[in-house]
Amino acid sequence: MTNTSAVTTTDLARRGGQALFPDGSRVLARLFQPGQELLGHGISRAEAIIARVLRLSDAEVSSTLASALRQFGNRHRDLSAIFAAHSAVVEHLLPTVLTADRRQLIGACFTQEYAVEAAALFNPSMVAHPDQTGLAPGELRFVMSVRALGEGHISSIEFRTGVLAGGDSIRLNTPTPFLESGRITLSTAGNYTVTFPADRPMSERILFPASADETHGIEDARFTRFTESDGKVTYFATYTAFDGGRVAPRLLHTNDFVTFDSTRLDGGGATDKGMALFPRRVDGHYLMLSRWDRENISVVSSPDARAWSDPVTIYRPTQPWELIQLGNCGPPIETPGGWLVLTHGVGPVRTYGIGAILLDLNDPTRVIGALRQPLLAPTETERDGYVPNVVYSCGALVHQDTLVLPYGCSDSAIRFAFVDMPALLQRLTAAGPPMVS
Repeated sequence: MTNTSAVTTTDLARRGGQALFPDGSRVLARLFQPGQELLGHGISRAEAIIARVLRLSDAEVSSTLASALRQFGNRHRDLSAIFAAHSAVVEHLLPTVLTADRRQLIGACFTQEYAVEAAALFNPSMVAHPDQTGLAPGELRFVMSVRALGEGHISSIEFRTGVLAGGDSIRLNTPTPFLESGRITLSTAGNYTVTFPADRPMSERILFPASADETHGIEDARFTRFTESDGKVTYFATYTAFDGGRVAPRLLHTNDFVTFDSTRLDGGGATDKGMALFPRRVDGHYLMLSRWDRENISVVSSPDARAWSDPVTIYRPTQPWELIQLGNCGPPIETPGGWLVLTHGVGPVRTYGIGAILLDLNDPTRVIGALRQPLLAPTETERDGYVPNVVYSCGALVHQDTLVLPYGCSDSAIRFAFVDMPALLQRLTAAGPPMVS
């Protein structure tokens, strides 16, 4: 392929023609809570808003509510139910006797639309879908998580689905126009569960910040299809919680993408961004890639996937395109030749590239192969965006003999690349370990 990037890349990756761009019309109906007090009056803004609604005539209430339902009803599955839920939040401020329309209008006044991906859509992670029925021979259905960025630089996690076939073929399902943040159940120590209606399409489910350490966003979910020693398959994802000042790694667990459990991670290895779980236990332990020191790739272990050991650094920046820092681009992929790890390197002018290393199957702390050039670097058509000069992925998927690599372009769009797996493994094996470990 023709290399039009500023960084010399390998000839292994083929770019596909499809791309996903942010859609400002994808909105979530969220609770609107005015937080300021009315100075000198000693009452909250919420009370003042309710008082204004109570002063309206029945005719004004009916016409105002009808207008809101007419304008916004086709943007949400059940807007009346949303208004009812938001009205219930201020129930303690409402009169005992209230007409249904007036209660609905109060709920509308405490509702706002949030355009979850108005600013950016990027950093995808791809895994095999739990439902593989109804496909033609040679096809594979996938789930792809994507990081959406909206007003206030708040990140959330959305989902897309599609089907892979042969010949670099990828069919993306068109997302529905609706979004649902699910029912959140808080538990101890900042952990929580999110449950979605099982009959809703995957593209309607959005993981929106729910805990105190997520108030400014949840970032870069790295999903892996995890197989236990008894053959049971489940799904995990690491992600970064951000509260505006600190970052903290968290772990998602789901069997069906309907119910998600989110838990905090502890231990010396569970710090900073960019953790990625191995897809099975090794010697009875969970293993994770870590970037605890912000610039090197390490391996940490855990008996329970919650408390993580001190990190063992396995790969440091060695190439010109890695001078600033290293990290992973998703969970390791098991191959006959070793654990394939896609990496991101950051070089001069904060330019990102996606590379690859190979770890020993039995001892993943040992690097047995490392590409001397990245698989991908930003082309001239990919370098402009919300954060320039970035190509980045949170997880690829192997289908037949092809590595399907979804990647974010300058934090503004998602594209796809395809890599011949036998050729990549041969190149890594021939390259051998890095000169400096």
